[in-house]
Amino acid sequence: MTGSAVSDQATALPLVWDVADLEPRVAELLDAKQRRVSRGRYDAKSADDVTALLEGLLQARGERDFSLHEVHRMAGGASKEQFAFKLRRGDDVERMVLRLDPPESIVETCRYREAEVFAAMARHGVPTPSTRFLDGDGTHLGAPGIVTSFVSGVTSPPVDSTLISGVGTSFTAEWRKLLAPQFIDTLTLIHGADWQSASLPHFTAPTAHPHQAALWQVNWWSRIWRDDQVDPYPLITLAERWMRERLPETPANSADLVLLHGDFRTGNFMFDPDTGRFSAVLDWELAHIGDFHEDLGWILQRLFAGPAEDGRVLACNLIEREELIQRYEEATGRTVNPRTLAFYEVLAAFKCAVMNLGTGYSAAARGHNHQDVLLSFLSPVGHVFLGEIATIIEREAAL
Repeated sequence: MTGSAVSDQATALPLVWDVADLEPRVAELLDAKQRRVSRGRYDAKSADDVTALLEGLLQARGERDFSLHEVHRMAGGASKEQFAFKLRRGDDVERMVLRLDPPESIVETCRYREAEVFAAMARHGVPTPSTRFLDGDGTHLGAPGIVTSFVSGVTSPPVDSTLISGVGTSFTAEWRKLLAPQFIDTLTLIHGADWQSASLPHFTAPTAHPHQAALWQVNWWSRIWRDDQVDPYPLITLAERWMRERLPETPANSADLVLLHGDFRTGNFMFDPDTGRFSAVLDWELAHIGDFHEDLGWILQRLFAGPAEDGRVLACNLIEREELIQRYEEATGRTVNPRTLAFYEVLAAFKCAVMNLGTGYSAAARGHNHQDVLLSFLSPVGHVFLGEIATIIEREAAL
């Protein structure tokens, strides 16, 4: 059923099946993406291409007497094309990073929102990159992009090996002792930010009814699945129905409604390799306003977990599940609802299954992403998340 069809019948449908109820900016992004799917194959930009685009943007922003140096593609970037460079103004030289949208990404997100959340979090003491230049609609860069400060640090200890997107990062007990408290403290800071007084014009809070925070997320990712699926998977259909029948409540006036990171985990924070001190939280593109359980559900995904030396399973290879919940409750004064958390654990696995089995695979097949080989490689990982969905649903059915 299409969104327009549901919109025409919305008053006659139960709330849970109003699939057209989406955060407005998210709906705009998904509609714009659908208009791009008929484009031909995309050729990844060269350093010379990016240099010329950056020069145009900086000139449009009033920069004069500057030069660009050492423009080069950064490793990784399954979502956005990323380039590091140095900007020289007289004797001053600053390292910066450009994040640029390809025609299709494994996640469709907004550079305006990214800049807004950087500013909101910086005011609240969360370490983030700083926006230097913004081209949110792609007027000068040819695609939406953001230029940020360059943050020093590592995402894993220098002696450890890391697989794609932070998966497989392993910490010793000594590193966990340094990083786990900062992980909890930073999540607490993020969820404590006063989003109501922040300047977030491209965000909308789900305050129309208590189920809207959960419904917007189910509608967001089920819409993406309808748009991008290559092959049908009955378990994805089952998961969507399971979530719609169990939408948790998050009252609009509740402290449970917070500004979420959306992808908070090992691999998305940086720290000093000598001291272990956090230097930045990265990858804010999935940030939105919603229920705090959502970030916890994401952190607890099995794919991000790892074993301790004694065989215990640790969330993000940092902390045991129950300890994470206990320390979060102590730090925030909130109470974690087990049923609500289970809902958001299913949602987290659902999102990742959609990304890998739908969006990533279809974008690679159409040649619309600079990392088509990587996205094809990641597609089978979606089955890990299908297994996680089945495990959680079976666990909840046994209660």
